[in-house]
Amino acid sequence: MSTIEISSILENSKELDRLRKEQEDVLLEINKIHKKLQSTPEMVEKSGDNVLLKLRALYVQAKELSENEVSVSNALINQLDTLLQSGLSAAQRKKIEVTEQKKKRMKTETDISKYPPVVSMRNQLELAAGLKGEQVAARVTPDDAEKDEWFVVKVTYFDREAKEFEVFDEEPGDDEDGGGQRTYKLPMSRIIPFPKRNDPSSAPDYPTGKCVLAVYPGTTALYKATVVNPHRKRKSDDYLLEFDDDEEDGSMPQRTVPFHKVVPLPEGHRQ
Repeated sequence: MSTIEISSILENSKELDRLRKEQEDVLLEINKIHKKLQSTPEMVEKSGDNVLLKLRALYVQAKELSENEVSVSNALINQLDTLLQSGLSAAQRKKIEVTEQKKKRMKTETDISKYPPVVSMRNQLELAAGLKGEQVAARVTPDDAEKDEWFVVKVTYFDREAKEFEVFDEEPGDDEDGGGQRTYKLPMSRIIPFPKRNDPSSAPDYPTGKCVLAVYPGTTALYKATVVNPHRKRKSDDYLLEFDDDEEDGSMPQRTVPFHKVVPLPEGHRQ
């Protein structure tokens, strides 16, 4: 057994600790909002969709943290299986067993049942209806497309019965039909609201190294990017991002993007 292998296992164990703490922070924020909603239901009407947007963003963040925990846990299991098969001394086995027990305990404690119930469908529909006139991120390509294409569009109408948005691309197109504004009818699953420009508290705080979907500067298109800010003191601060496939002269330029033009990277994104 090499020192490198043990070091890798310990690093993954530290990553689980970090994920656990971050999950606890997110859960605390979710519980605070739920308590406010339970004690003062009229809060939703007074605050508009800001509270629901913040709550949705927190659930998205909690889901991502949970998925990351599963990924790290699987990596640890594979590392442990490899080491156990290679033969370890009694002392070494004991150290690995302690790490594995800790991992299992953390997984149990962060089970999804620990989280409060998700926002009801009624609240989701209220949130969607409140987006009329707002700019949102929209995937305009069908589910069977080779690549996902996301653009900034404006919501003109939300059909509650069909659970479908009517949106239009404010940028003139260059199609053969004369380059007019393109309109789309899209399901809720293909729309992501942007954080409120005047309410930074509604925006998730993405850590360095996090993959996101962001508006490429000077365009209305969104692409996968990685957060490279060493520090963001306030949620209203811009993000410094490296966009995928944005290489220039053999290096990846770092581009500044406002916080209200950055959203979570959708699961299964294809680019």
